[in-house]
Amino acid sequence: MDRPSYSRVLLTFARNSLIREMTFRSNFIIQCISSVAWTMMNLGFYLLIFGQNNVNEIGLNSGWGKYEFFVFLSTTMFINSLVQAFFMPNVQEFSELIRRGGLDFALLKPIDTQFLVSLHKIDWSSLANFAAGVVLLAISLWKLTTRPEHPLHIPPVVWLLYPAYMLCGVAIFYSLMISLAATSIWLGRNQTLYNFWFYITNFSRYPMEIYRGWPWGDLLGFAFTFLIPVLVVVNVPARLLAQPLYPEANYDWSLPAFAILATLGSLIASRWVFKKALLSYRSASS
Repeated sequence: MDRPSYSRVLLTFARNSLIREMTFRSNFIIQCISSVAWTMMNLGFYLLIFGQNNVNEIGLNSGWGKYEFFVFLSTTMFINSLVQAFFMPNVQEFSELIRRGGLDFALLKPIDTQFLVSLHKIDWSSLANFAAGVVLLAISLWKLTTRPEHPLHIPPVVWLLYPAYMLCGVAIFYSLMISLAATSIWLGRNQTLYNFWFYITNFSRYPMEIYRGWPWGDLLGFAFTFLIPVLVVVNVPARLLAQPLYPEANYDWSLPAFAILATLGSLIASRWVFKKALLSYRSASS
């Protein structure tokens, strides 16, 4: 039997998920509104912080001023919305697949098991935050590029690198998520390690400069940059727009270069963990 086209399978998953969402349109609209409302409350919190007279940037001498940080925040919204839409609904159900025997069904399909269990359901309502991020990014960049004291100039190459590094961030988050979820096979439906994903990714919500200069800050920065590379997820693409690189400038390319290596390493490591866990799987009917 010929293996199916993965792009066609993904489009089928997307279409079926959209049909399922549109069957209950009121619920879909409410989910979109609640998701955006939660994001707007977070934005309001930062507006209150920057509204104080003595607050000009997040982190002392970090370079992340009000609209620079809003570029960072909109990048966070992009990456989180993609992860929540395409991967989180599936990974959260992985332990239930084991309990109900759904993993047996997935293993029998003539398609890669990890692809199947990772993408069979898409939460379209989570993409509402992506649209909100587009609006926030557009306003922030407009403010930065039109400010009289030091207008921001963004080289054309940045518009190519920004989405590429944003996808790298999505891949790193997914790798961490699927690796922790795969431990359910060893732990017998226990999702304790998977729940750590939410705590670990909290470190990615802020620029890495804020971890400098306080006790244990350098250690945390090192651990969550080089050991568990969640700090590069948002920092690298956001910095490209908020503090753009110029080919002719003396720009430090070490972090963007490491982000590519971290993405590849994370994908390879998560694939190894998933395959290793499957070798320990015992059918629910056995």
